[in-house]
Amino acid sequence: MSRSWASGGHTLAADEKPVNSADRLANVSLFLLAMGAWAGLAFVVFNLNPSGAAQVLLAGALLLGAAVAATLAPLLWLVGFVRNKGIAYRGDWWRASRRAALVGLVAVLFVVLRGQAALSLPLALFIVAMAVLVEMTLSLRR
Repeated sequence: MSRSWASGGHTLAADEKPVNSADRLANVSLFLLAMGAWAGLAFVVFNLNPSGAAQVLLAGALLLGAAVAATLAPLLWLVGFVRNKGIAYRGDWWRASRRAALVGLVAVLFVVLRGQAALSLPLALFIVAMAVLVEMTLSLRR
């Protein structure tokens, strides 16, 4: 059993479910936001010098964190959607956004610490371990 999409003959099997329009809009919007953040980061990297100005370093770090988070949030949601066999559960967007924000925060901390020449391997491992611990704590709570 298959049904045809209105936009051109692609058929779905009976057990396949397309992404609904609200989730599709959220994915596209986040990808557009990510493209804007990546473009802003490219402008900062190619046109401004962070060595003398802490504001430029912080702006670059925040843009990188926002770009990483906005790129990862829809990807993490899509991974969960595919893993659940095409079913979007309540809270999937929250979980994907939370995980993306944690990765973006880790990226911001790495850039700021590297810009201040304070990043070391033990500190980087501690930051990653704390992010993993926060995610495990929030994931296990019900």
